[in-house]
Amino acid sequence: MAGDDPDALPQLRASDQDREQTLAQLAAAAGDGRLTLEEYSGRADVALGARTRGELDRVLADLQTPIAPPAEAPEELTAILANQTRKGRWRVPAKMAARSVLGDCHIELQDAVLSSPVTTIEARTTLGSVTIFVPDGVEVRLSGSAILGSHSSEVGSDPLPGAPVIDVRARAVLGSVTVRRAKLSQRIRGTLRDALDQRLPPGDRAQ
Repeated sequence: MAGDDPDALPQLRASDQDREQTLAQLAAAAGDGRLTLEEYSGRADVALGARTRGELDRVLADLQTPIAPPAEAPEELTAILANQTRKGRWRVPAKMAARSVLGDCHIELQDAVLSSPVTTIEARTTLGSVTIFVPDGVEVRLSGSAILGSHSSEVGSDPLPGAPVIDVRARAVLGSVTVRRAKLSQRIRGTLRDALDQRLPPGDRAQ
């Protein structure tokens, strides 16, 4: 009988405190680079909906105690009469600067690996723009000043509890600093298109 089989015993139910502790561990993993922001967002959603301790254990199963990384120098992205983009899987320092003069800087964080729970971005632009893309679930803090320009956040979703923080300090002179929600990446679109092409006859494939 199933009732006599110890393997058939129901799993322990997860409490609110269990879920909060798991979210804190996921945030720490995103903050020290073990998870990308996109991976953090997906796992945090699973943790919030978990009903059992086993479900929570699974989202933490491949996360080990981190080794403290060496201190990193601030990184600077500069666009003068040009366009500069940082995207894909890259390690984000705890502090970085983006400067644009008659140019555009794009910083994409959805596939990035953070090195700190709080990432500070000094965004400065004159007659140009700085645009920062973030995934759902992170906390965005935007401060600064604008002279005949603008700084704004277009991230509408609420941050998850204990989420990594992106602290943007803006100064815009005849320019703009904007934080936006990351859309479905071109990489993912390309992967889906290639998968579809493999199923279609040669004459029906996308050009």
